[in-house]
Amino acid sequence: MTYSIVARDAATGGLGFGSQSHFFGVGRLVGWGEAGVGVACTQAFVNVDYGPGAIAAMRDGRAPADIVGALTGADEHAAYRQLGVCDASGRVANHTGDSCAPHAAGLTGDQVAVQGNMLANAQVVRDMLAAYEAADGSPLAERMLAAMTAAERAGGDVRGSQSAVLRTFSPERSDTPWNQVRIDIRVDDHAAPIGELQRLLPRQRAFDLIGGVLFAPNLTLGPYEGVDPALLREKVDGLAEASVLLGEQNREADFWRALLLARSGDKAAAKALFADLFEARPALRGFLEGIAPLGFLHNAADYTR
Repeated sequence: MTYSIVARDAATGGLGFGSQSHFFGVGRLVGWGEAGVGVACTQAFVNVDYGPGAIAAMRDGRAPADIVGALTGADEHAAYRQLGVCDASGRVANHTGDSCAPHAAGLTGDQVAVQGNMLANAQVVRDMLAAYEAADGSPLAERMLAAMTAAERAGGDVRGSQSAVLRTFSPERSDTPWNQVRIDIRVDDHAAPIGELQRLLPRQRAFDLIGGVLFAPNLTLGPYEGVDPALLREKVDGLAEASVLLGEQNREADFWRALLLARSGDKAAAKALFADLFEARPALRGFLEGIAPLGFLHNAADYTR
């Protein structure tokens, strides 16, 4: 009922998975991963236990081929399952049971595995792998999205499209792996979920840039002090880039850029940007007045009157 991809970026060591299915919320069932450990996709007549089981085994250092063999060997219904696994060193393995609904197949390449069942035709997984390999040099999320886009163009799930997921992880193993998730996008119910992933991916990148300022001590939280001028320029430029990605209908990045300019002492640039924001959305004037006394800005009246 699904096609999926698990992969490691040879250039960065990052890990990721992506999947699409004509099933509600494929992201809650199919994909599993942990930074610096590995990724797995379990599908077909899905056994969700394969996912966390594969991650736990990779955390212990077991090879993907051994993991796939152990999980399927212990499952009396393994003939109905599919599983793809990629570890932090780039080793991959997958399984397609003989009783998976056609078309069903899996392929492996250099640090990547693709698999699918209930597919429109046998070309779907071949095009997935080819598109991933052709996108060499692009960020991992974009490479996997290219693979899923190719799968959809080749016919995808024979029943149609409904949900999709795209997730990537940093290469660093950590005691707090939840802090090492880089891309995390789910589309649970949509007529064109792959298209939605394409729309949402740049928006996540934009809000990652915003978050890098919004949640940062000294830059935004607490007194503005000890900020390196090079860091200030990097963050201001990042917010400007985020503003372009979001477009005129979403001024979130511009608001925090104006605030950062004001906090750093660039009064003229901040005042001009705030004036533009207040004209586009008058309620932001009151919002700035409301947060200023919380320690965000000492001289809000310079920008709101």
